[in-house]
Amino acid sequence: MANKPSVPQQHNPRQNHLLAALPEAIYERVSLNLEQVAMPLGNVIYESGGQLQHVYFPTTAIVSLNYVMENGASAEIAGVGNEGIVGIPLFMGGNTTPNLATVYTGGYGYRLKARLMMDEFNLAGPMMRLLLRYTQALMTQMSQTAVCNRHHSVEQQLCRWLLLTLDRLTTNELTITQELIANMLGVRREGITEAAGNLQKAGLISYRRGHITVLDRSGLEFRSCECYDVVKKEFHRLLNNTPQKIEN
Repeated sequence: MANKPSVPQQHNPRQNHLLAALPEAIYERVSLNLEQVAMPLGNVIYESGGQLQHVYFPTTAIVSLNYVMENGASAEIAGVGNEGIVGIPLFMGGNTTPNLATVYTGGYGYRLKARLMMDEFNLAGPMMRLLLRYTQALMTQMSQTAVCNRHHSVEQQLCRWLLLTLDRLTTNELTITQELIANMLGVRREGITEAAGNLQKAGLISYRRGHITVLDRSGLEFRSCECYDVVKKEFHRLLNNTPQKIEN
């Protein structure tokens, strides 16, 4: 478990893209009830089947949504970083989630009480429309992940995962173990070791225990499958909005 992350300078809710896309008046209203929270590596945001008391807007943290089998095996179905929100089952009609939500890149975020989230959502205004767009984009990520895990090589899956993670970071360095990546992709650790070794030999990444540095992003994109591009384009299509573009 990592130590509590240090608070970045000028940390604010608008580092989350959804909150930044809200019209000024709505953002000001919502921000009054946002609570900044530390989200350290390994922290469990939601247990599978747990009651949703808050929704979370990550800013510098990244959360993995995992489906856990009865035998304890698990695999990531989506990741959520500064582009999104953790807790969509709340406003999609449920009060619990079937997934385990765990932080895999430590950082910070903001949380909003479930009741307050629903009060805003039920106004059927810009917040509702924005969250529904995000949900559609997240569903694309989930379905593309399922296809990728079934039809593409471990190396392609690793490239996709690295690229999606980089999109949520301000650095090209990741602090994560091969074992954790293997658990999230639902593959054997040996497969990740071999794939990471191939990428390192090609000069695309540098790997030392617990740390991955991406040296050649364009090279990763070339070796990745089409799944990364599909997800990226869908998020861009649905969520490439400024506060002025989301109608009040």
